[in-house]
Amino acid sequence: MSYLLINNGILINGNGGTPIQNAAVLIKDNHIVAAGLEESIKIPAEKINIVDVKGSFILPGFIDAHVHLMTEGFTREETIYTPLSLYFYNAIERMKRTINAGVTSVRDAGLADVGVKLAVDNGIIIGPRLQISVSPLSITGGHFDFWLNSGFDIKPIYPGYPDGIADGEEEVRKTVREIMRAGAEVIKVMVTGGVISANDRPEYPQFSMKELKVIVEEANYRNLQVVAHAHGTKGIKNAINAGANSIEHGTCLDDECIELMISNGTFLVPTFIAMKINKELAEDETSAIPDWSRDDAIRMEKVHENNIRKAYKAGVKIIMGTDSGVITHGRNLDELGYMCDMGMDPMEAIVAGTKKAAESLGWEEKLGSIEFGKLADIVISKYDPLTNIKSLGDPNNILLVIKDGKIVKNIL
Repeated sequence: MSYLLINNGILINGNGGTPIQNAAVLIKDNHIVAAGLEESIKIPAEKINIVDVKGSFILPGFIDAHVHLMTEGFTREETIYTPLSLYFYNAIERMKRTINAGVTSVRDAGLADVGVKLAVDNGIIIGPRLQISVSPLSITGGHFDFWLNSGFDIKPIYPGYPDGIADGEEEVRKTVREIMRAGAEVIKVMVTGGVISANDRPEYPQFSMKELKVIVEEANYRNLQVVAHAHGTKGIKNAINAGANSIEHGTCLDDECIELMISNGTFLVPTFIAMKINKELAEDETSAIPDWSRDDAIRMEKVHENNIRKAYKAGVKIIMGTDSGVITHGRNLDELGYMCDMGMDPMEAIVAGTKKAAESLGWEEKLGSIEFGKLADIVISKYDPLTNIKSLGDPNNILLVIKDGKIVKNIL
């Protein structure tokens, strides 16, 4: 049994209330046993380690609901030339960048397998807590079909990573079961094309309603959620009506989509940072973004921003997700600044990246806020995020990171 006291800070606990001055958090092993005014916390008689944060800001560990830890850039050259083992070694460094940025939990939206998760859970490598989807589901010729017109198929397939391409109700059912057998904790499905797709367009729907209902049915048998990559309007509606728990990106959502999301309690993960960086890369003719996706990346970004703002104003549940992997890892909390540019106030953005994100992942009982009984995931910010939300996007301003009661970064 060991105790850790974080004291002399300003507490923003993730619940959206007024920050608490002169605050402290008491941790026993890996759980929070007290949080609030320092003078109200009973200090145990046992030996205790004390970390004085010197007036800095105490926040819950952030949750990124959409990352791809096994890649960075999704370039054809990387996929063609990278040895399989190098993906895993590179992921170690990417996970370190992610947790150093203040993100203590992630939902990996494709490519990380159960071995990556176990390596983190067992303390072999340092990284955020993972919820994995393993292989995204795609139709033949869809967003995660990497077959090229040259005849080369560059998708990564190995024993721990089943092929996610499926067509027809029976094939879809079998593939979902294979992905769950491989250790998936959430099912990811591509219900439309993508901005960087080789064989489709963002607006094109994928999977029939019958196929999507089979996917959701199979996931529900094991109490797993379904998250849907969706840009086009038709695909978004199909996913919501089939029972998907969240829409990732949501670029072309319209008023009907918004009404459906509100009535069904569907979460929205807008991934602003990926949409904006993809646009910037597309506008740079020297960048490695594929030629076929340049026009889509530029065109879709403005559509995305306008529609997400509309969804926010209507009351859709929006949470933080970055699509890191499509973009560089380690700047995850830049997303909070973009969410505020859209219309959120800083406290709303913080809650979207902590408490609400935990709810979306089904982890609200153990994560997302600093309060009694929750796992001790804590971030110390150098600057006040309520007056300068964009300061959180610089990992140098994240002074201390605690995950599961253990200090994994300390530059106080």
